[in-house]
Formats: sequence, structure tokens, C-alpha cells
Amino acid sequence: LPLFLHLPGTSEEVAPPLQQSFMIPKKEINMVSDMAKWKRSQAYADYMGFILTLNEGVRGKKLTCEYKVSEPIEKLVALLNTLDRWIDETPPVDQPSRFGNKAFRTWYAKLDQEAEKLVATVIPKHLADAAPEVAVYLKESVGNSTRIDYGTGHEAAFAAFLCCLCKIGVLRVDDQMAIVFKVFNRYLEVMRKLQKTYRMEPAGSQGVWGLDDFQFLPFIWGSSQLIDHPSLEPRHFVDEKVVNENHKDFMFLECILFITEMKTGPFAEHSNQLWNISAVPSWSKVNQGLIRMYKAECLEKFPVIQHFKFGSLLPIQPVTS
Repeated sequence: LPLFLHLPGTSEEVAPPLQQSFMIPKKEINMVSDMAKWKRSQAYADYMGFILTLNEGVRGKKLTCEYKVSEPIEKLVALLNTLDRWIDETPPVDQPSRFGNKAFRTWYAKLDQEAEKLVATVIPKHLADAAPEVAVYLKESVGNSTRIDYGTGHEAAFAAFLCCLCKIGVLRVDDQMAIVFKVFNRYLEVMRKLQKTYRMEPAGSQGVWGLDDFQFLPFIWGSSQLIDHPSLEPRHFVDEKVVNENHKDFMFLECILFITEMKTGPFAEHSNQLWNISAVPSWSKVNQGLIRMYKAECLEKFPVIQHFKFGSLLPIQPVTS
């Protein structure tokens, strides 16, 4: 699915003519019956196309391999480093309840205030008008400041943020590996730090029946990385030694490591779905199964998608192809 191929802007000097006026994205899915609109939308097609394009782009590749790092990629990493630094500057407060530390609201207020400026550092001057639209997805990607929770809907907003940057031509075809390995991986590190520091609640977690309390995409892309690996099979990821020796190369194993750091008790009990996946014979089967599961458990669930916002870059209008 070559989503990147119909994107504007091939040379830096020539500003691509913008066919669109940007807008502040808004909610469109208000009732369960609206879900059909979402599944037929251009937004859904582009979002899924983006996820699958990246899935192919990282297939069989290690996190530590060589890949091109463009200037926008560097700027996105710098943006994420800023969010990370703000966590250090906003320590958790003393409060009676163990979960949902209120200091997260202070941290979030700073992002809310600065998001457009941060996004403006990543996009070229001639696209400055896009910043308010794109910034909405960044703000939605870090968790909910009222409930102090985080889940796959927030993760989807970050993927949507990156997808929008592709649609305006800031990120390009040859940025694919860096999008996952540099930007998305750094995003995961910052989200893990947020989850730990502010003891965030999992949003809409299915507990032991879900894949993971917080993330989904790194399991998809991470399983793609492992396709056709000469020695690592799905049954190996429940082996602590294998995880410790290989997690720096594979996103999937980084996720497993984080889960085992955060949860106690037998793996089969606290992460039953992942335990079941370890019995699947090949990584390509795991990858296909996770894509199906992602559609069913995240993208087709009203509680997740009701929060998704639609604008000019990810429109609610039905697919035009």
C-alpha cells in the first residue's frame, strides 16, 4: 500500500501547491451507528495504509540497522526529547491515591500550551498553516489529562500525527524506517516514562484479555521485524534470557521487557494473550494475526474510536479511489 506515493512535494525548493485549507480536527463518531462512517472514511483508509506501509518497511530489519535520518526526523526526535525533559521538570506530587498522579495535568497543560509551536519547529515555513491541525493529534497522543489514563486510542493519535506529516510531504517514502525505529521508538520511551512517573491508568484495558495495557502498534511492527529471523521464533519471546540478549534490536522484545518490569507473577497469568501468541508457529502468522486483532480490538471499537478527530488531512468523507 504505497500511501507515500501520492503525497505532494518532491523537491525542497519548490513549495507544493496546497489544494486544501487546513482545519482544526473534530470528533465525528458520536454513536455506535457512526462506526460505519469511520470504516468507509478516507481517514481509515489512509491510517491503515500508513500502518501497513510501515509494517512492510521494517520487515526483517533490526532497530540497530543503518537507515537514512532526514532533518524532519531529527526535529521530531528533538520534540520528543522536549516532552521527556518536561517530565523531569514536573515530578509527581504527594497524593493519597496510588494511581493517576495529578502532576500529569501540569505536564499536559504545558504540552497543550506549546503543541503548535513544537509542531511548527518540524514543518517548513510554507506549510505553517498546517501546524494547528497537525498539533491536535500530538496533543491527543499522550493520554487523557482528566482521567490520567493512556491507551491504544492515544497511540493511534500519534500514528495519525505522523501520517499527517506524510500527507503534507514533511516525511517521505525514504523516511519509513526512521519513522518507526527513531521517532515511534522514542515516542514509546517517553510514553513508558509517563506511565511509570505518573502511574497512569490503562485506558479501556481488557486486563488479562487484552494484548497489553498501553500499546499495540509496536507488537505489529515488532513482529514484522522478526519475520524470517534465522533463530528467534515466537516461542522464544517468553524466555527471559532471549529477551535480555535481543531487546535492543527488536521492538517486540522491548515491549515484553517493559511488561515484565511492570508486572509480577507468571507471564501466562498477567499477559495471557501474549502467552497464547508465543504458541503461533511463525512471525509472519503472528504479524497477520495482530493486524486482524488491531482492526477488531482497537479500530473497530467504539470506546476507542469515538475520541478520534477528523480534519482536512484525515477526513471523515468516504474513500475516493
